[in-house]
Amino acid sequence: MELLSGGEMLIRALHDEGVELLFGYPGGAALHIYDAIFNQDKVDHILVRHEQAATHAADGYARATGKPGVVLVTSGPGATNAITGIATAFMDSIPMVVISGQVDSSLIGTDGFQETDMVGVSRPIVKHSFMVQRAEEIPEIVKKAFYIATTGRPGPVVIDIPKDVTDPARKVKYQYPDSVKMRSYSVPSKGHTGQIKKAVEILLAAKRPVIYAGGGVIQGNGSELLTELARMLGYPVTNTLMGLGAYPGTDEQFLGMLGMHGTYEANMAMHFSDVVLGIGVRFDDRVTNAVNKFCPGAKILHVDIDPASISKTVTADVPIVGSVSSVLEEMIDLIKQSDSQVDSKSLELWWQQIEGWREKECLKVEASTDDSIKPQQVVQAVYKATGGNAYVSSDVGQHQMFAAQYYVFDKPRRWINSGGLGTMGFGFPAAVGVQLAYPDAVSVCITGEGSIQMCIQELATCMQYALPIKIVCLNNQALGMVKQWQDMQYGGRHSHSTYSESLPDFVKLMEAYGHVGIRIDKLSELDEKMAEAFAIKDKLVFIDVSVDATEHVYPMAIKGGSMKDMYLSKTERT
Repeated sequence: MELLSGGEMLIRALHDEGVELLFGYPGGAALHIYDAIFNQDKVDHILVRHEQAATHAADGYARATGKPGVVLVTSGPGATNAITGIATAFMDSIPMVVISGQVDSSLIGTDGFQETDMVGVSRPIVKHSFMVQRAEEIPEIVKKAFYIATTGRPGPVVIDIPKDVTDPARKVKYQYPDSVKMRSYSVPSKGHTGQIKKAVEILLAAKRPVIYAGGGVIQGNGSELLTELARMLGYPVTNTLMGLGAYPGTDEQFLGMLGMHGTYEANMAMHFSDVVLGIGVRFDDRVTNAVNKFCPGAKILHVDIDPASISKTVTADVPIVGSVSSVLEEMIDLIKQSDSQVDSKSLELWWQQIEGWREKECLKVEASTDDSIKPQQVVQAVYKATGGNAYVSSDVGQHQMFAAQYYVFDKPRRWINSGGLGTMGFGFPAAVGVQLAYPDAVSVCITGEGSIQMCIQELATCMQYALPIKIVCLNNQALGMVKQWQDMQYGGRHSHSTYSESLPDFVKLMEAYGHVGIRIDKLSELDEKMAEAFAIKDKLVFIDVSVDATEHVYPMAIKGGSMKDMYLSKTERT
């Protein structure tokens, strides 16, 4: 049996767990660990320029690959800088393990230099946390951390390690466990067969059905099964913001995204449905609007791995706790065996109604007459330049919604965005994680001039590791979504949402970091310059696009209404 120090044990355990990339930033309490990293070549470390970026990059890596992202930070400010990224992963159920250095055990509780109670600070935004007390505990704790982070409803786990526990002078026996048992943590797998049968009976009898699928379908690797079920039934499908790509966006049965900025046809279909099959969704406020007005005539069939999510906001008529993939498999088998058939006549009439709503063309973009560029047209140009095959990360705001509406995702794990927490600064480092996971893929960050400046220091990371990310900035010289709300609800009083006089020259800034900057000001040059930018395969390219600053995101839910209550433009509402 091998003798290793605590720091060596930690890195060896990560390797034995299958970890390939570690995102981090060194500091005093983590230096024993960093020395162990130096003395091995199994786990690659990516040096970011801010700990928040480490968590977002690990998050992007996890969303794109399905594997847990891993982060290493030091104590005190290093640990607290990671909090925003941990909360982002927690809200969106992303598997992540965050290792934080801690002051020596003897100093804990004394307010020592760079001491922070990381376990306490992170407690509301993690699935679980561990404080390592002895080096001998490290292998089992690492195994448990990855098991908890990746099973059930995924999420972040923190491992806090005092510096003396990783002391290179003290060697102990190392053995990585094959498995772990945790009496207090059980993971549901198969759903209740009786409940699934009941759901299938209701589903087959439906006259106005809608399949409503969310991020849980992607996290649960259920996209192919969802597609099989939907095509077998011929029912319309809508996705949440987090679920985009779970069902092919170009398919005729797809109604588009639903919710606050969802399509007219998706929201209308949900409101007038008689059966809603919610799979891997949590019925959050960005979808439901006023809960007491949500889908008033529908029976709700709700499938989720997390029992706490079921009937939390919307009461489920048929609750099913289980993994998405196992429940979908059982549903498909039961439908194939069933003597009942889909009500084809009612379904035909339902599709006629939906096609009538589609004729509204709620996402149609009217070209400008003065060669100015609308933000929607930029996303369409990105889709054209990438053939719809890029991994697209976004920050948060108008550009995020335009990306969700106008970049059509046919595959899961291609849309990388912060849904639950809505974290500005997420997009660029997330694109870093994606590019490192898939070096030959096209990793695009669609951002705004506000969001990009929150983690812009990662331009140095991209130079160090030669990451050819493409950053598309929809530059409207304002915090676009804040400004939109101020236009709509505050009489156009733009309190601290505009800053045109203080914006940097992004092209020069890119050149200072050793990257390529391209500016686009006219619609007539948009496609050509976009193609030029994406033709550069070996460098990071920042495409700074000057867009119409007066444009709003529509459709938009009317606060306090039902799903059928929407603004369709500045002058039209349902």
